[in-house]
Amino acid sequence: MRILRHRLFWPAAALVTLLIVNTIANPNFARVTIRDGQLYGNPITILRDSAPLMLVALGMTLVIATRGIDLSVGAIMAVSGAVALTIIDDSPNPGSVGTVVVAVIVAVLVGLVLGVWNGFLVSVIGIQPIIATLVLMLAGRGVALLITGGQITTVNSAPYKFIASGYLIILPIAFFIWVAAVLVVSMLERRTALGMLTESVGINPEASRLAGVRSRGIIWSAYIASGILAGIAGVIYASNTMAADANSAGYLIELYAILAVVLGGTSLMGGKFSIAGTVIGVMTVQALEKAILFLGVPPAQAPVFFAVVVVVVVLLQAPRVHTWGRAVGRRMGVGAKPRTDDRKEVAA
Repeated sequence: MRILRHRLFWPAAALVTLLIVNTIANPNFARVTIRDGQLYGNPITILRDSAPLMLVALGMTLVIATRGIDLSVGAIMAVSGAVALTIIDDSPNPGSVGTVVVAVIVAVLVGLVLGVWNGFLVSVIGIQPIIATLVLMLAGRGVALLITGGQITTVNSAPYKFIASGYLIILPIAFFIWVAAVLVVSMLERRTALGMLTESVGINPEASRLAGVRSRGIIWSAYIASGILAGIAGVIYASNTMAADANSAGYLIELYAILAVVLGGTSLMGGKFSIAGTVIGVMTVQALEKAILFLGVPPAQAPVFFAVVVVVVVLLQAPRVHTWGRAVGRRMGVGAKPRTDDRKEVAA
């Protein structure tokens, strides 16, 4: 069947399966209610709470597409949140919209600067991405502690809390933020030549360079985008907790972002990537967390479920498993005509 060969079929199937499991475990899972003209319920909570991970995973997708990795996104979140809350806390008027706007802009700019630093180490100095970003991953939380003076800074600012908890029309503001980010990244990557150049750099950097592609700028821009998106994610996370906790902000989110990207069908080897797949991957991670909650699994055992899902989905997406599946299907009389790529594999 042609639909089984679509790259998003298995990620979408995994998400639908988890949603069905959640609905069976908790019949009220899909229930959405309207209170004061606003939507509430588990689906709305997933759309709102997925904002930080969605933003980080978007940036991670671009970095992975260039054969890179960014382990510093959690630390960037901690730094940007600490900067925003420190500015608001030091302001004589924390409840002012102007103060919050300045704090958010400065926090995002800090994320941009940290992204520039990562991109410089990788694309100009030539340090391996995992090592270059590991430096900031380890040092970033220390920087956040220096900004907050080693304390957990808490603020009381209604405009700032509105970013994570507020509603626009009937849906949360955080949902519109990540949707806007997805649209912007999709427009830049799929409606311009940038996406094709990014994939060419990820597939074969040397061939791209010989073809005249400025791979250094492509790689650098991917890390800058990752830094900006992580900075926005840090602002949303800090707005949700209203506290700058350098130790817990963005903790392990880099691993969950990589997990979401892989679940969405993007290869860690670089090259072809899928923004839609990343969106499905993030929703899958969020739905999996809900499934663990509804099934009563102790939090200490949650990583085991994540590991099982990763193994199953990755196996389903493996080309060799697809080849074995098509061979079994032909033996059973389903899809007897071999595909063109199958014939090429045999000829090779």
